[in-house]
Order: sequence, then C-alpha cells, then structure tokens
Amino acid sequence: MKFKGYIQVYTGNGKGKTTASLGLALRAAGRGLNVFMAQFMKKGEYGELKIVEQKLSDFITIKQYGLPDFHYSSKGIQQKEVDAALEGIKAVNKAIESKKYNIIIMDEINVLLYFKIIDIDLVLNILDNKPEDLELILTGRYAPDEILKRADLITEMKDIKHYFNNKVAAREGIEF
Repeated sequence: MKFKGYIQVYTGNGKGKTTASLGLALRAAGRGLNVFMAQFMKKGEYGELKIVEQKLSDFITIKQYGLPDFHYSSKGIQQKEVDAALEGIKAVNKAIESKKYNIIIMDEINVLLYFKIIDIDLVLNILDNKPEDLELILTGRYAPDEILKRADLITEMKDIKHYFNNKVAAREGIEF
C-alpha cells in the first residue's frame, strides 16, 4: 500500500504520547501496514512488547534503545546512554533503507534530544531525507522547535490532572 507519508509529533506533559503512537501502529497493522518502533530511553518489560511479540510480530517490530534506569540530569550524560541512543538512530536508518516499513515511530526521541544525549542533526537528517511514502512519528515531551517546524501534525498532550501527583506508582498494564 502506497500513500503520502507525513511527520507527526506527539508531545506535551500529559500522559498518552506513546499510547497514541501504539494506537496508530495497531490501526496500521489492521490494514496490513508494517511498523517499526524504536523506543529510546526505555529498557524493560513493557506490555506493548509482550503483545507485539505474541500476536502482532508480522506487522509491528518494537526495539528498545535505552537503559533500565531513567536519565537523571544530575548524573550527567553517561556514555552508555549515548551508545544506546546512537544504536537506535542506526536502527531507524536501517529500517528506512530496508523499505519494509510504512510507519516508523521514534518513541521518546524528543526527550533524548532535550537532554542533549545525541545531536539533533542526526534526527533532522532523518526527517529531511524521509522517503515520500514513509510516515514518521516522534514522541516525547519537550519537542524541539526544529522538529516542530518540520512536522505536518503536532498533538500536544496536556496534563490537567494526574494521579502521579498523589504518589500513585506506575501500574503494570496501564503505565508499562
């Protein structure tokens, strides 16, 4: 299936950016499209990984390029964070070159750029050289202006009320 691909950005402080991109991936798989999701800054047993591996691996591929721990600015940038991110960028470029995928999701890429773990030019190069028929989705808080300027669609998730403020821990199957 060929279509004109666009650049979508899901950003903001509200919950649901990754979830929205996964919803789009599910919809695409239902139409026989192939999706590659690179999850930056994440490493762990998220629910989406399990169901994709069990039921949707013919259409959706998810790979993680992060560390098990969150990035803490006070620790500075660790080389292993940079290495994981660069591995993810290489994987995205390889996925594009393969021409196998209709949609590529760069999950949490905006946060990666915000913390300056990698140079933004690596991502801008992907956007600027995107094949005409490839849909690119970038998620994460703090989307840089350079990304927003290139986007065709921007959705901002707004945090109005969140139970994390009442010290509710991340719940299996809901947040991860």
